[in-house]
Amino acid sequence: MLRVLTSALRLPRPWSPLQTRSCVSHRPTGDPEIQVRALTGRDQGITEILMNRPSARNALGNVLVSELLEALAQLREDQQVRVLLFRSGVKGVFCAGADLKEREQMSEAEVEIFVQRLQGLMNEIAAFPAPTIAAMDGFALGGGLELALACDLRVAASSAVMGLIETTRGLLPGAGGTQRLPRCLGVALAKELIFTGRRLSGAQAHALGLVNHAVSQNEEGNAAYHRARELAQEILPQAPIAVRLGKVAIDRGMEVDIGSGMAIEGLCYAQNIPTQDRLEGMAAFREKRPPRFVGK
Repeated sequence: MLRVLTSALRLPRPWSPLQTRSCVSHRPTGDPEIQVRALTGRDQGITEILMNRPSARNALGNVLVSELLEALAQLREDQQVRVLLFRSGVKGVFCAGADLKEREQMSEAEVEIFVQRLQGLMNEIAAFPAPTIAAMDGFALGGGLELALACDLRVAASSAVMGLIETTRGLLPGAGGTQRLPRCLGVALAKELIFTGRRLSGAQAHALGLVNHAVSQNEEGNAAYHRARELAQEILPQAPIAVRLGKVAIDRGMEVDIGSGMAIEGLCYAQNIPTQDRLEGMAAFREKRPPRFVGK
């Protein structure tokens, strides 16, 4: 177990991210469908992935999935990323789900391969070493909600609409929805929502515990994004290695019995003991000053 945890938490030599980066894959021409931006100033440490496919309401097609996978592969190696925030550049939409028009042109074998890639994408988001936040300022349906469920935290506009609606299309959730929704809400409620294909507002989702925060939408249509940034700013001052280890302890502990979970917590705690940040935290407490964590 210790070897597995150490491997999962190894922090490789960081690459140098550009302040704004576009990821383009399998695409000879045309605009990129995502942009990656490392924020600066008081937001330094927050990186945003902006989904921007207005022609298809950010539907998850081959290109968008490829670009997201490429971005995640690069960002997971960057120790400067303390919080990763997913947002939309398309007003009124977070992500409309899988691109069914594109899928309609696929053979059955191609559909199976594509769904496996979607699962892989959601697993990469869930396994991202730093905390992830979904800012849902509009529709998050099917795969769009599955993407948000793969994130650690979710913030929604109260007027946003979300749901695993696949059964209304003759499908079932295939990118983690049948697994992550019951872990989030409990089995009975998850079954009710999936069986009925029900759509929830952001306010209803908050009442059920599906999202962490719901906020009234503003004229610009980005209220959830601003609240998500505020939430990220609360995470930034904390010790980044301790935060990442806490994420591992929670995620892995939830998959096992409590005794095994306590063992996982102990292993994570042991990995944090030799860090400079732990010593800095103790010194700051003793000296009655704010700590200055450096991620070492």
